[in-house]
Amino acid sequence: MATFELYRRSTIGMCLTETLDEMVSSGILSPELAIQVLVQFDKSMTEALESQVKSKVSIKGHLHTYRFCDNVWTFILQDAHFKGDECQETVGRVKIVACDSKLLTQ
Repeated sequence: MATFELYRRSTIGMCLTETLDEMVSSGILSPELAIQVLVQFDKSMTEALESQVKSKVSIKGHLHTYRFCDNVWTFILQDAHFKGDECQETVGRVKIVACDSKLLTQ
């Protein structure tokens, strides 16, 4: 199963990467093992989001920028309103990156 490296730029992905870098720098972990951990992180995030997340949310806002490159959509919204089943939230600026899941099965 192929995966995208998108989740590495999430908060948890950045923390994992930073921790792995520290462990490699201090000699606790080999660079090869750190790469294996990141690859497993990519796979685990993809699987967890596919199988465990059932919530839906609607998003409305001002579309500031959009881009489609290499089968990846990027949207930047301003004054975005997120509305879910149990809560609502307004965010000043949000970046949404979307990939075609069919690419993962190729």
